[in-house]
Amino acid sequence: MIIHGRCHCANIRFELAWAPDPTEIPARACRCSFCVKHGGVWTSHPDAALVVHVRDPQHVSIYTFGTATADFHVCARCGVVPVVTSRIGERLHAVVSVNAFDGVDPALLRRGSADFEGEAIGDRLARRQRNWIADVRFIEGS
Repeated sequence: MIIHGRCHCANIRFELAWAPDPTEIPARACRCSFCVKHGGVWTSHPDAALVVHVRDPQHVSIYTFGTATADFHVCARCGVVPVVTSRIGERLHAVVSVNAFDGVDPALLRRGSADFEGEAIGDRLARRQRNWIADVRFIEGS
């Protein structure tokens, strides 16, 4: 299944290749202060492939806070955060916002919450390495 998503103005778009077709998509509402304030609900599949298209990189702001191990890609035009990345070693890992999905049946989403407060940085990076999308590519100017 190819899942398309985007920020509101489509400056940041993504294609998530999820195989095999999911019978359900985990949707984790993060309970960190940033995600709570903007309604961040994330998903990932370690065997998926993600291509992120950024039409105008000048209108993307990278926001990093707390442990400085994740970059929130914020569209400076519309304020939506469709993608979060984390560089672990030489590899870029990512999660995508289910709120940015286009045309996905909401019945596929298995909603839950996640709280990573107090998680040690090494444990956090190991969890991301196991669970986040590991095949991530950014294309600018598209």
